Parts: sequence; structure tokens; C-alpha cells
Amino acid sequence: MNNYMPILNVLLVEDQSDIATNIADYMESKNHVLDFAHQGKLGLELALSNQYDVVILDLNLPVLDGLEVCMQLREKSARHIPILMLTARDSIEDKVSGFSVGADDYLTKPFSLQELEVRCLALSRRHLLQTKDVLTFGELSVDRKLKQVKRANKVVEVSSMGFRILMILAEAYPQVVSRSQLTQKLWGDEPTESDAIRSHIYQLRCVLDKPFDVPMLKTVHGVGFTLDVKNDK
Repeated sequence: MNNYMPILNVLLVEDQSDIATNIADYMESKNHVLDFAHQGKLGLELALSNQYDVVILDLNLPVLDGLEVCMQLREKSARHIPILMLTARDSIEDKVSGFSVGADDYLTKPFSLQELEVRCLALSRRHLLQTKDVLTFGELSVDRKLKQVKRANKVVEVSSMGFRILMILAEAYPQVVSRSQLTQKLWGDEPTESDAIRSHIYQLRCVLDKPFDVPMLKTVHGVGFTLDVKNDK
């Protein structure tokens, strides 16, 4: 269905299992990939240790409520993670409280699943638009608009898949992207054969690293992949 519909990697922090199940069934039918947390502390830990496009965050959560989760996420995360608050609290004061601790959007229950998906897509897209077109890491630059890669001022001819992998690593930098995260980003819940990642990484290394003295595409054994930037500013 979604030839050009982005696949979102979503963290859903919701303690009501029926609501979580409904959201998961709908979003996964649209090929989005979801992780779940049924309480706030776990949600915070997952949000800080993984790469999500959007966090859907309930307010009334056990252990740590949604406002506190949002506040700590803004304080502790090195990057801006789009957060959509999902709650039955519908007063202006509640919405002000949500936005004041860093929420990007606010949706009250009951809600349309279609509207929830559209808002998540919009948040993810808005987040990308607010970031620079050109990401620079030492001598490497990645132009997301022109889909062009340069290293030491030389154009690097990467394949479309190589560019997607590089963008995922660039947007996650300095965090390490696990093999499973990379697979989800590239193919959603329908991963291709097991050696495909290895093959694409090898091809990317051939053009990105081999012509140069120092490799930038680093394998963290047992963990995943990241960019190794020597002149990080």
C-alpha cells in the first residue's frame, strides 16, 4: 500500500492493554513498527536507549507518569524525539501542562486511529524538516535533500540502499544502531534474507571507506553499526 509512505518506528507507552492492542493492530497493519511499555519508567528507558521516530505517551501511567517521562526525556536525550501525548485529560490546563514539559502534539481520548497515524507521520515529517538538509560529521557530509554524500570534498557514489543506511546512522549519531534496528528501518517487519545487511554494509564500505586512509563506518561487535568521526566538533 505504502510505496512512499514512511515506515515509522514508534514507542507506545500505554498502560491500558485494550487501547495499546487497538493502536498496535492498526499501526502494524500500516507497516509501522512498534515497541511497547506499560509503565512510565520502562517507557523512559526504552526511549533513551533506542531510535524512535515518534513516542506516543499516555499521561496516566504507573511508576512514572507521562508528564515526568516527557520532562526527563527532554532533559536526558541528546536528540529531539517527537512526542505525542495521548490522554483523556482534555482541559486547556492539561494541554498547557503537556506542552510546557516538551510534548509536540496532544490527542485526547477517544480518538480516531487514522488521525493518530496521520499525526505521527506529520510529527516525524516536521521533525525532519526542522533539521538541516546537510549533516556533517568531520570530513563526511550527507545531503538529505540532494541525496548526495561527500567525503573530504569528494562526491561518494553510494547506492540508494547505501544512502538509506548512511542516513539512518547519521541521524542516530553518536548512538550505535543495532542490526535489528537497521533491519526494521529498512524493511519494517518484513526483513529480507539474513545476509542482506552484511552485503549492503560491505558495498557501502567499498565506496565510503576504501578510497580513504581511515574508515568511518564502524562495526561495534555484538552491538551494531555507527559512524566513527575523528574530528567531531
